[in-house]
Amino acid sequence: MSTPRTVVLVEGHSDRVALHTLAVRGGRDLAAEGVEVVPMGGITNTRAFAQRYGPQGMGLRLAGLYDAGEEDKVRHGLAAAGLGFALEPDGLAALGFHRCSADLEDELIRALGIDAVEAVIEAAGELRSLRLLAQMPAQQGWTRTQLVRRFLGSKSGRKARYAGLLVDALEPDRAPDPLAAVLARV
Repeated sequence: MSTPRTVVLVEGHSDRVALHTLAVRGGRDLAAEGVEVVPMGGITNTRAFAQRYGPQGMGLRLAGLYDAGEEDKVRHGLAAAGLGFALEPDGLAALGFHRCSADLEDELIRALGIDAVEAVIEAAGELRSLRLLAQMPAQQGWTRTQLVRRFLGSKSGRKARYAGLLVDALEPDRAPDPLAAVLARV
């Protein structure tokens, strides 16, 4: 791929999968459009990646997706990379960085509903694993949503796998707002 025109900074691979899957569902090819979605390997790497790709580096347009609990890290990372506007009250959204209410999984579970999420898990052949997790003493009394969230994070690669599967299961008009906003921006 040639140098992109826009880089979307995301925390991890599951965010990348979700954005690409949603774009494909909308008939878009992000790479062909010059958009690269870059997993940073953790939100604490925002400054380094924004410096590399942003105004102090390659001078590319940036956008991003982040979890609500990480907002201060994103603001300060972007500001340290020369995007001081990130510190303004609406600065992140104005720069194209959009917040998930809790995290990507929360957005997808709310958009689909817990019954549909469990149907996706069943179709993927892992409902038995989810049921076994629910029977463990540590999870007694947990809600179905809490169990599903734990399930998604309990095995390497599972978050990314289900990011794609859950996005594929969405009704066309039910895309989570933060994902839709990032794609509208780029």
